[in-house]
Formats: sequence, C-alpha cells, structure tokens
Amino acid sequence: MILAAAAFTDGAVQLGLWAAALAVDYIGTFVNGNRGWRIDSPEHFTERHGLIVIVALGESIVAIGIGISGQPMSWLVVLTSVLGLAIAASLWWVYFDDATAGAVQTLSAASGDSRIALARDGYTFLHLPMVAGIVLLALGLKKALTYVADIEEHSPSDSLHGIAMWALTCGVALFLLARAAFARRNSRAWNTPHLVLAAVLVASTPLLERLPAAVAVGAVAAYCVALAVLTSVRPHRQRLTPLGLRP
Repeated sequence: MILAAAAFTDGAVQLGLWAAALAVDYIGTFVNGNRGWRIDSPEHFTERHGLIVIVALGESIVAIGIGISGQPMSWLVVLTSVLGLAIAASLWWVYFDDATAGAVQTLSAASGDSRIALARDGYTFLHLPMVAGIVLLALGLKKALTYVADIEEHSPSDSLHGIAMWALTCGVALFLLARAAFARRNSRAWNTPHLVLAAVLVASTPLLERLPAAVAVGAVAAYCVALAVLTSVRPHRQRLTPLGLRP
C-alpha cells in the first residue's frame, strides 16, 4: 500500500514513502521472519539468490548499452564500455568467492530457528542492499556512457557529477558493505578488503567528480579489478571460514 501511494507522488514525499515501506518490510520481517519459514534445500535457496544478483549485474551491463544507444561509436566509447563491463565482472567474481560457498555450508549445517535466522539475515536483509548497490551502479554507468558518447551535448573532458557520480561510486560501496556484512554474519569475520575499498570509493568521490567521466569509470574499474585479483590470489588460510567449519 505504501509503495502504491508512492507511485502517485514525487520528490521528497516519494522518497519518504519508499523509506517508510523499506522500514516496514525490514521490521516486519525481523519480528515475524521465523514464523512459517522452512528451508528444506539450502543449496537451492542460496542458488536462487545468486541468480538474482546475476540478473542485477546483467541489468548494469544493459545500462551501458542504453547509455550509448543511438550515439556514434568511438574508441573512447568502446573503452569506457569495456571498463563498465570490468566493474560488473569484478563484482560477480567478488560475490561468488569462497565466502559464498562457505555461507551455503553454514546454512546447511544449521537447523531450526538458527537456519531461519541465517537465511533471514543473509539473504533478505543483506542481499537487498547488494542488489540496490548494483542498481545504483547501473545508473552511474548509464549516465557516464551518455556523457562520453553524446558529443553534441558533452565533450570528452566533461566530468560526471552529482547524483550520477555518487551512484557510480556509492553503488559499488553499498554492494561491498553488504557483502562484508554477509560474510560477517556467516563466518564471524569481516572481509577487510571489502570495507577498505568501500571507504576509498566514498572518500574519493569528490576527487573523481573533477575528472572526465571516462577516467572516473576507469578509476572505479581499477579498484574493482584489484579487489577481484586480491580475492583470487588470497591464500586459502586467509579466506573466510564458515561458522562451525575448519579449513
């Protein structure tokens, strides 16, 4: 009902209604989340949520195409598009790291109310901000590609600023914060690289607003690729261990 009402408003009122709907959803789920729930197949349950993340990342790639739709191609457009794809691919790699497999094992090892609580916290409370972060990223990439490709309205030196710039960086930061909290919920250990990069992205946004849009996308891509590489080469003993399990 709240979201239906929000559809007939705009501006601050609409934003307030969205926030109210989110609060009601979270509070209601927390209060009643263990009533009537049953998870017979943790593997299937977690796989469905992973597919939702994949679909969201796919939409971020679609946003790149929308940003350049009808615009002339150039080497800068191609390069910026590839950088956007690198961001999406890196987030995919980060999501499906060892901690995701560990979370499946943790959920499988749990039972009763403990399993329900893990599922509620990890796959309801924390997956929503992950997807929201990807949606914000898609907005930032779409606007960045529009700046780069629309040579009639913009020049290659124009910077991405305002909501679009903050969506690009804070979208990735929100995804990483939620991913770190997800790892914390399942392993009792924070993923420090995720937290550090999230802080770096937010802190560097005012600087990136002064740079050309393509350079800003390149900087975010470099951050994300570096994190993906770190995730790949990190020694197994330093990776997150699921609750109750040992490497």
